[in-house]
Amino acid sequence: MLSAFITHADCARHEMGPHHPECPERLGAINDHLLVKGLLDYMHTYDAPLATEEQLGRAHSSLYVRELFANAPTEGYFHVDPDTNMNPWTLKAALRAAGAAVKATDLVLSGEVPTAFCSVRPPGHHAEHAAGMGFCFFNNTAVGIRHALDVHGLSRVALIDFDVHHGNGSEDIFKGDERVLMCSIFEKGLYPFNGEEAKGLNMVNVGLPSRSGGDKFREAVTDYWMPALDAFRPELIYISAGFDAHREDDMGNLGLVEADYEWVTKQLMQVANRHCKGRIISCLEGGYVLSPLARSVGAHVKVLIGAD
Repeated sequence: MLSAFITHADCARHEMGPHHPECPERLGAINDHLLVKGLLDYMHTYDAPLATEEQLGRAHSSLYVRELFANAPTEGYFHVDPDTNMNPWTLKAALRAAGAAVKATDLVLSGEVPTAFCSVRPPGHHAEHAAGMGFCFFNNTAVGIRHALDVHGLSRVALIDFDVHHGNGSEDIFKGDERVLMCSIFEKGLYPFNGEEAKGLNMVNVGLPSRSGGDKFREAVTDYWMPALDAFRPELIYISAGFDAHREDDMGNLGLVEADYEWVTKQLMQVANRHCKGRIISCLEGGYVLSPLARSVGAHVKVLIGAD
């Protein structure tokens, strides 16, 4: 079976101003690289649907969702925080990004595809239950996970986050939810300046010092994530796939390279094969320098689709 590649043109219409690092060109760079490398030949492309308010409400407060709808501008920008702006296309793009995770969940759990990569923006892992921040509006993976739990009836879902920034929004939504195990590796001292003290027993947070490099990253995955994942025995794995820990990306300074993303994806595929029939859904988060972003996504996707 072919894996799923889920995206939508609306996601490229959202922009937050000139020179903003979370730019529309990110998706074009990814698509071009996957096309040139022949990886899209192994994937079936789907359009991301618009998430419904009911689907969003499983991860976010209804008041927050209504406020975001009400604040969507018809021209210019609405400022959510100093780094996070809405233009007239943002709401639709954010609904597509969250809808992609829902679509991926339905496709994977129906057995139509084994794995899925959601090439969408805006990203989501900083969006909390009742607040958007850090370039994020809706928490895409959280919307997908709650769909898997509450609609499809799963009992154990794992969320993996290897973005250079801690996924505070995902932690806020899932803290104390025993149906979800969240495993996060991030660089200490970066936005959102938390994560080192986990907010729940279902969180495995590993903050790494600046310049840790691939060896320390792999050591943390092996020592902390793997035992927790095997003990949890997830029925489905989601990945908040941020690639801004790459050594060429100036958003952070962990110093990872494409081989590290390929390696960690292989480890997660092995867990998925042991416990959840190989089922993995990956959603794009960070990664802001176009060439290393595209190359890193290529290394990640190559493993997800079994072309490594």
